Amino acid sequence: MELQQMRYVVAVAETNSFTRAAERCLVVQSALSHQIARLEKELGARLFERTSRRVCLTPAGEAFLPAARQCLDAAERAAAEVAAAVGEVRGRLAVGLIPTVTAVDIPGALRDFRERYPHVRIRLRVGASDDLVEQVKEGAIDVAFLGLPTTARPRGVAAHELARDRLVAVVAPDHPLAGEPEVDLRRLSSEVFVDLPAGTAGRAQSDVAFEAAGLSRDVAFEVTSADFIARLVGPGLAVAMLPRAYAPQLAGVVTIEVADAPARAEYVIWSRFTRTPAATAFLTALDITATES
Repeated sequence: MELQQMRYVVAVAETNSFTRAAERCLVVQSALSHQIARLEKELGARLFERTSRRVCLTPAGEAFLPAARQCLDAAERAAAEVAAAVGEVRGRLAVGLIPTVTAVDIPGALRDFRERYPHVRIRLRVGASDDLVEQVKEGAIDVAFLGLPTTARPRGVAAHELARDRLVAVVAPDHPLAGEPEVDLRRLSSEVFVDLPAGTAGRAQSDVAFEAAGLSRDVAFEVTSADFIARLVGPGLAVAMLPRAYAPQLAGVVTIEVADAPARAEYVIWSRFTRTPAATAFLTALDITATES
């Protein structure tokens, strides 16, 4: 069993196509197919069901895929550790983030990091804070940037608090509140809201604040992306509450200070147990000591 064969299996599984997998791996399709057939013969089981319309994993393939990915990751980490031992940072850096990160200029940080470590391949994943924490625990992401209510803290990972920020109300330009310098939660509770899905950390910031004030609100629209919130607020479908530092990035809406607004804390997190040389270098570039927790 060879690492290259595992790479071919992963590529086919991710593209659902022998043709696209061969293109990704920069080999002719016949060579890729031959190597997978050899591996299947060695394993004594077919890894893929092939039809004229699609390619999909068999139960044996489903069982093989996670182990293959782990082997490839381990091989890549080994090469990166050797490179680091001789003073060169290589390998892959997987960075996760929520869309509303403002404490760190992510594009700027990645630009500076890339200039210093050009041999590191960088992969970005955007998601919800809770999901990012789990992916860091599982090793799927090396470093993640997230936001939580100030009453919470990331668990099971190493964490460094970057900043705290209050939420502001976001309304349409022609909304009756648009000309107000400040509102409070009681006044907002009579509005129709758009927010992130219930149960997410981004949603909890507002939910906890309204509940603590003894108020309820109508969240008629749930979206998974903060960027899309403004597209519902702008036409007057709903109002929203978003971090003050993030709100100026939105077009076609008006922001209003909230007297009793909830706050959130932004964190950068990483694994408490394993850390690649690239992850260590990235944290160092952010002036964060990787021994913090």
